[in-house]
Amino acid sequence: MASPRPYSPPITRGRRAREAASSDRLPTDVLFNVLLRFPARDLCRLRAVCRSWRSLTSDPVFITAHAARHPAPLFLAQFRDDKTHSIYIVDLSGNVVKRIAGAAGGPYHRLQCTRLDLACLTTDWNRCHVLNPATGAVQALPESPAVEHVNRVNLRDPYTFFALGRVSSTGDYKVLRMFNRLGFAKGGQQLFEVFTINGGAAHARWRGQQSPGLFVDECSGVVVDGVVYFLTNRTYDGARNGIRPDYIVSFDLGREEWRRDLRGPISSWVGSASSYMRHHLTLAELKGSLVLADRHHQPFTLDLWFLVDSGSGHWVKLYHILTRPAISRPVLVDESFKPLLLLDDGRLVVYVATRGQLFIQDPGTDNFARVCMGRLDSVSVYTGNLLSRG
Repeated sequence: MASPRPYSPPITRGRRAREAASSDRLPTDVLFNVLLRFPARDLCRLRAVCRSWRSLTSDPVFITAHAARHPAPLFLAQFRDDKTHSIYIVDLSGNVVKRIAGAAGGPYHRLQCTRLDLACLTTDWNRCHVLNPATGAVQALPESPAVEHVNRVNLRDPYTFFALGRVSSTGDYKVLRMFNRLGFAKGGQQLFEVFTINGGAAHARWRGQQSPGLFVDECSGVVVDGVVYFLTNRTYDGARNGIRPDYIVSFDLGREEWRRDLRGPISSWVGSASSYMRHHLTLAELKGSLVLADRHHQPFTLDLWFLVDSGSGHWVKLYHILTRPAISRPVLVDESFKPLLLLDDGRLVVYVATRGQLFIQDPGTDNFARVCMGRLDSVSVYTGNLLSRG
């Protein structure tokens, strides 16, 4: 009787890959260039093949080369019909690249519209989480107020706004928090505080700041190169206040102080401030510049003004966009258009919040192409690299 053969496990695709990597059948430089061709979504899975593949794809040299080879923009998204409180990383075709389960922190947390490698998820009642989409790590910021504001904040019924930005000179990430008490019309006040993310024990607290002297529209806040910009509050609408609708105040996160106020481009072109209302205007960041979006509904157009020199307050109108009938469904008078991203070919990615949809606008044809994905609840631009582990 013949002796039984020794058992040999089945040869699977994963086994072949592990054996190939462990037996040095591929030189490192060849493997480097092969893996470089894969999108980040696949490489995150291929890291599980073996230690050498994980080490190679985690190397900063590889990560930098991969980012240069795959420059397509990514977005962080929350979807209205998603009950898992997840954050999704999606590409410009609407494909889900990564899902971070439960990262939103709850049904009422919303993504702040940022352009960073981190995400900021907040509520109106003093909850703020900072998410690293590459690692999934979440930092919950303390709810207690700054020492300077201990007896001036009602924590049982707070109304807050948060803005996350990066200080380029130091690399620090900082959050600006605003407590909005009662409101301008009721004689209230706005209190401002700053917190440094991962700033060590010395900075692990909120630091009270001076107020700008004007009530700001908390919903208008946008961060450009470490500076938070606001339009003034809608209560100032009308020429009787003497405050133009495109008047802009700004807070420098690096210096932690208010800067010189800016006069927008609209009041230079119209004779009367009363002919414009603040809800026609939106602030945005495109290509590192502060942008004022001016929406009209007779006719339906959107003008984009770029701040080209903050010192002199010089603005240039670079886009005049027809929003009707470019979008198939009739445009509503209160439709909200938020410019998100300016692509290298000049096309513009626009978020229409009232519809929960992204559109790509071609300035050459004035056509709007809808990005096919579920209805969005909030969205931001992601500039990080999914292969980064730090």
